[in-house]
Amino acid sequence: MEKFKTLYTELVHGILTITLNDPEAGNVLSTQSIAELHTVIQAIYDDPQIQCAIIIGTGEKAFSIGSDVEEMCKLNELNARKFAENGQEAFSLIENSAKPILAAVNGDALGGGCELALACHLRIAVEGATLGFPAVMRGVIPGFGGTQRLAYLVGKSRALELLMTGNVLTAAEASNIGLVSHVASSRQAILDKSQEILHKIMANAPLAVGALVNCTNAAYNPHEDGYQTEANAFANCCKSEDFHEGIAALLATRKPKFRGF
Repeated sequence: MEKFKTLYTELVHGILTITLNDPEAGNVLSTQSIAELHTVIQAIYDDPQIQCAIIIGTGEKAFSIGSDVEEMCKLNELNARKFAENGQEAFSLIENSAKPILAAVNGDALGGGCELALACHLRIAVEGATLGFPAVMRGVIPGFGGTQRLAYLVGKSRALELLMTGNVLTAAEASNIGLVSHVASSRQAILDKSQEILHKIMANAPLAVGALVNCTNAAYNPHEDGYQTEANAFANCCKSEDFHEGIAALLATRKPKFRGF
C-alpha cells in the first residue's frame, strides 16, 4: 500500500491497522487526511488479503479531536458543503464495508473524530477517553454523518441532548448508553480486545458477515425494506459454498474452512 502523509498502515495476518498520525494536532481530520482515509478504506474493499481493519490514533491523548479548525475557518459555504460531503462519503464506505472495521478509541474522540468512530462497526475505548460533539459550542454542527449515526445508536432524545448541549462523555458513560462496545485499561488493551473480536469474526463465513452488515444497516434506512433485504441475503447465503461447508463441518464435528463465496 502507498505511503501517506497523515496516517500509516500495517497489515498483519489479515488485519489492517490504520493509524491516524498527527499527534501534535490531536490527529485532526483535514481535507487531506479524509482523502487518504478514503483511499485506504477503498483498498479494504479491493484487496483480498485484507480481511478486517482497526482504526486508532497515534499517541495516548487523542483518537481524533475532530476537524482541522484552521482549515474550516477558511471555508466558504460551497467549500464547506463539499468538505462535509467528502467526509460523509469516506465514512459511509466504513459503515457499509462487508469487512469489519473497528475503532480503537485510544484517547479523546471529539467532533469529527467521534463521527469517525461512530462510522465503524464497533468501538473499543480506553478508560481515559472522552467522546462527544462540542461543535454547537463553536456555532456549527457535525457534518460527517454524526447527527444521523448518533440517533441510530443511542436514540433520538439522548442524541439531541448530547448534540445540543455539547456534553462530552467518559468512556464508561459512553459504554452505558451503547455508544462504546467495550472499555479497556490501556492502548495495548484496546488493541488486544479489538484483535480478539476480529479473530472471532474472521473465523466465520465472510459472505455471511458482510450480509449481516448490509441487513443491519437496512434496519435504519427508511428507503429500504429491511425484511426483504434480510430474506434476499439469507437466500444468497444458502446457495453459497460457505453454507455447504459450514453444514458439512458441523456434521463432521470439525472446524469449517470458509472461502468467502
